[in-house]
Amino acid sequence: MIDVDFLSYLEEKLDKVEQRMVSNADGYHPDLIAALNHLMSAGGKRIRPIITLLMGTLLGAEEEKMISLSASIELLHTATLVHDDLIDGALLRRGNPTLNSHWTPAATVLTGDYIFAQAARLAAEIGSTEAMSLFAETLSIIVNGELSQLFDRSQVPSREDYYHRIYEKTGSLFALSARAAALISPADRKYIKLAEAYGREIGKAFQIVDDVLDFTGDQARVGKPIGSDLRHGVPTLPAIYYGEQHPDDLVLLSCLEGSATEAEADALIQRINASGAIQQSLEEARHCTEIAVKSLQDFPAAREKDSLEKLGSFITDRDL
Repeated sequence: MIDVDFLSYLEEKLDKVEQRMVSNADGYHPDLIAALNHLMSAGGKRIRPIITLLMGTLLGAEEEKMISLSASIELLHTATLVHDDLIDGALLRRGNPTLNSHWTPAATVLTGDYIFAQAARLAAEIGSTEAMSLFAETLSIIVNGELSQLFDRSQVPSREDYYHRIYEKTGSLFALSARAAALISPADRKYIKLAEAYGREIGKAFQIVDDVLDFTGDQARVGKPIGSDLRHGVPTLPAIYYGEQHPDDLVLLSCLEGSATEAEADALIQRINASGAIQQSLEEARHCTEIAVKSLQDFPAAREKDSLEKLGSFITDRDL
C-alpha cells in the first residue's frame, strides 16, 4: 500500500485501519459486502488516514481512537466516490470498474448510503462529540460542493471560485483528517487550528495535482480519458489559467457547455498542455504545500512531523 520509504513505519497501523473499515459487516446483504471489498481492493494511497495517523501520533492521541477515526474518514471518502462516479457516469476509477458500471443507480446509491452509515458508526466510536460534529459538518460541505459543481457549469470560474470548490470537495476532508486527530489528542488546543490549516493546504495541493494529471497523466494508469473533467464540463485550474491567457478561445466555453466536438476537445487539451498552464498549476500546488509546512513549525520535533513535511513533496511530485 505504501510505496515510499519515509512512510513505511505506518504499514502496521494502516493495516489496522483497513481491517476496521470492514469490521462489523457480518449480517448485511452479501452484495453490500462484496461491493465494499471491491472498493477496498481498488487501492488508493490512503493519504487521509496517513495524515490522521501522523498528526494523532505526533500529538499523543490513543492508537485505537486514531484507527477508528482514520477508518471513518476513509469510508466517508469512499462513499463520496461511489456517488461521484454515479453522478458523473464514470465507468472506471484508477483503471478499475466502478460500481455503477455494472449495478443499477438505485443499488449504487444505497451502497454509498451504507458506507456513509458505517463511516458515521466508526466516528461515533471515538467518543468525541466535537469530532462527530466536525465529521457531520464536513459531509455537509462536501455535498454542497458537489451541488455547486452541478449547477455552476457552463462558465469559466475565477481562481477564487475554483479554490473554494476544491476546498469543499477535497480540502475539507483533508482538514478533517488533521483537525480531528488534534481534537482527540491530549495536546494543547493551540494545535487544532494549525493542524486544520495543514490539512486544508495539503488537500488543495492534492486536488490541483489531480487536476493536472487529468491533462498530463497516462490514460491507462489514470483509468479515464485525458482531459476527462473538461470533456464533462468541469473547469479545473489548468483550464482556468488557460482561459485567463486566451479569453478569445471559444472552444473552452463550448467544452464547458457540452457542445464541443471530440476533435475540438482534443485540440483544446493540446493547447492547454502547451500553454504553460500546467506549470502554473503545479507551482500553485507547491505554494500550498509550503504554507502547509509552515503551519507545522511550532509542533514538537518528531519523526511524524518530518513525515508530514515530506508528504507535501510526495503529493506534488506524484504521477498518479
